Amino acid sequence: MRNILRGGIAALAATAVVVATAAAPSAAITGGNPDGEGHPNVGVILFYEDGGRYRCTATLVNPTTLITAAHCVATDGLTIVTFSSVIAEAPPSGLPTAADPAAGYAESDIEGKTGFYIGQAVAHPDYSNFTDLDTWNDVAVVHLTSAVAGITPATIAPENFLEAYRPANILSKTLFELVGYGTEVRKSDVGPQKPTPQSYPLIRRVALSPGQKMTDQIVQMNGNINDTRGTGGTCFGDSGGPSFISGYLVTVTSYGLTQNCRYIGGYQRVDIPGVQQFLQAEGVLAS
Repeated sequence: MRNILRGGIAALAATAVVVATAAAPSAAITGGNPDGEGHPNVGVILFYEDGGRYRCTATLVNPTTLITAAHCVATDGLTIVTFSSVIAEAPPSGLPTAADPAAGYAESDIEGKTGFYIGQAVAHPDYSNFTDLDTWNDVAVVHLTSAVAGITPATIAPENFLEAYRPANILSKTLFELVGYGTEVRKSDVGPQKPTPQSYPLIRRVALSPGQKMTDQIVQMNGNINDTRGTGGTCFGDSGGPSFISGYLVTVTSYGLTQNCRYIGGYQRVDIPGVQQFLQAEGVLAS
């Protein structure tokens, strides 16, 4: 896991190569359920930074473009994606590695590997790197070198879509559908039995979280599995993954407030003007 704590905020990217024990049958994220083929346009992305390999989640929003979090694209080399709902039930993951980790992924690293796509990531130019909630902008796109066939892209919410959910009495009753490839918080199969993030099984999961607070940049949601309004939340590796309301992609996963992923999660709004202008500039949305 990327141990990045900024003022108590944990970035929810995860290392793709983690020593872990074989896993028991999974629940999902921190609760919820395995997604199966429920969200085939949500994929796991992999990238290198300073010689280390990390994973996040991303969503196909047109045949050649993914949307994810900006903190998932500070990369060396290119970014790869696969949309398989089950990557590995137990280690090893079988995911491609870069021939030169210091340089990151190159197109040659996925040659002959079915189901993988590769592209160039671009972060929002005003991404604050977790320093300013008023200009958070934790959003990015990945432009693929070839089109994805056979998968229907997600639809990004129109501008200011979430404003209708801002009143506290409405937000707290709204369930956001979260999707990602993050670690599951559970007891380990061996060793200490305190629930902690476990790297396997590495699968796509889905959970429902109720809204807790909304700003002009962020929606916070309650990911506590004991909250009877929802079914769970996000954890490490879910960064960049989507949340949906009424079929619209409305946020990407940004951060958590605890290391055990059982409390508040923060999600970058994609319906705000500054993000929509970025997506227009990158050719994702029409001007």
